[in-house]
Amino acid sequence: MNRFFIFFTCLWLSLPLIGVGQQVRVLSENLEFNGDLGSTQRKTIILQNESDQSKTFFLKYLKGNIGSSQNIKICIGDQCFNPRKDLSKIKLTLGPGEVVTDMYLDFEMGIAETRGSFDLFFVNESNLKDVFVVEAVYAVENSKTKVNEFDYKDMILSDIYPNPSNRIAQLDYEFKNPKVKAKITINSFIGNPVAEYELDPERSTLVINVSDLNPGFYFYTLFLDNKNIVTKKLQVKK
Repeated sequence: MNRFFIFFTCLWLSLPLIGVGQQVRVLSENLEFNGDLGSTQRKTIILQNESDQSKTFFLKYLKGNIGSSQNIKICIGDQCFNPRKDLSKIKLTLGPGEVVTDMYLDFEMGIAETRGSFDLFFVNESNLKDVFVVEAVYAVENSKTKVNEFDYKDMILSDIYPNPSNRIAQLDYEFKNPKVKAKITINSFIGNPVAEYELDPERSTLVINVSDLNPGFYFYTLFLDNKNIVTKKLQVKK
């Protein structure tokens, strides 16, 4: 009898930890910031309160790798805040069923070519288990390393396509200098090497089988004579 009582007591105590599903949904998932050194981009964060109650959320913390020369601001209407300093000031109230479209994320690319990601964790001030997360990725490029969008010093390289891809992804290219050694490397989002392909001057297309890759974001890089020329993003879906 005592074991029976203890079992159901533990079960009852665990129920609040299970809770209900997330009731504030981020409609603008996977914010992407891709731009040149020193540029600034703004993205809209669209949220929907799917509950029948008014909720107030505050920014609990910022997680991710953001460089020292990069700056980020969260704007709600006309008010903008620095999430590195103003955590307690960043609050947002959503009415029952409300869709919020006046929340923005400003991201300054900084002064170095790099890539990374960061997450913003918002918590309901009345229920700390009620959380939603805004996810973002960024890639900073230097426009001086290329003549235009696709035409580099020693070769012409297209963007990868289709992107996102679930089976086969392709790159079109043309050597302007047949003596240069060119290769494409693919790395996971956290930088682990996934694959490497030498580009044949006798061909004009590289076909990549992505069906064995896990869903998610990857980065592909063009190297010419072992020099990093450009890095771009590939998304794999199932």
